[in-house]
Amino acid sequence: MIRTENIEKSFGDNYVLKGISTEFFAGKPNLIIGSSGAGKTVLLKLLIGLFKPDSGKVFYGDTDIFSLEAKELRAIRMRIGMLFQGNALFDSMTVGENIRFPMDMFTRRTLKEKTMRVDECLEMVNMEGINDRYPSEVSGGMQKRVGIARSMVLEPDYLFCDEPNSGLDPQTSILIDELICDLTTRNNITTVINTHDMNSVMGIGENIILMKDGHVAWRGDKTQVLESDNQVLEDFIFASPFLRRLRADALKLRHSEE
Repeated sequence: MIRTENIEKSFGDNYVLKGISTEFFAGKPNLIIGSSGAGKTVLLKLLIGLFKPDSGKVFYGDTDIFSLEAKELRAIRMRIGMLFQGNALFDSMTVGENIRFPMDMFTRRTLKEKTMRVDECLEMVNMEGINDRYPSEVSGGMQKRVGIARSMVLEPDYLFCDEPNSGLDPQTSILIDELICDLTTRNNITTVINTHDMNSVMGIGENIILMKDGHVAWRGDKTQVLESDNQVLEDFIFASPFLRRLRADALKLRHSEE
């Protein structure tokens, strides 16, 4: 589990995070949503330790990561997997080499051990046998799965995903969501997903944090979204007239069944 306690962060006169206290649970997808400028990306970077808060604490379990020495913080980061918005695959490396890269950087495993782990990770994402292909030779959805395989190669306890469905078609997005959710549940990972995708919210949102103007404006799960009377949530989720009508019809149907 990851917990934040009264996190504040500013850049000059721009106060981005204003007293964020919340929790991200192990074994379930934790989603951060909100409009552009709400502070989602800054919060994600703080959780990873790339930014240091002006005040407040970030706990991994019972450990405040910003109280650690550099060597101790490095040990925490070794337990983190990261799935980037643009995949961040090296075009000059094969799929296998891309997945192996974190092991080359941070472990002393033998080549045989690394190759076996690469194969295991490709099997996790249903991509067996493409080790020798280059990123340009596979589709966008396959590249995303390669990115997931790489994020899992060091067997992380914590997984951070920045807009994992960006640029993907709806069907592929659902497959990526289901894959992340399955890996999270099966390995009891604390997974934090920064997303604008409402299909993700309604599909895998077991713990949803809605941010607005640097605050947590609402918190709940996908089953509570349709029935919430939080105005910030309604304005964000149901911005279009079509979605507002859909929500009204869903509520009407539910009440009639009761």
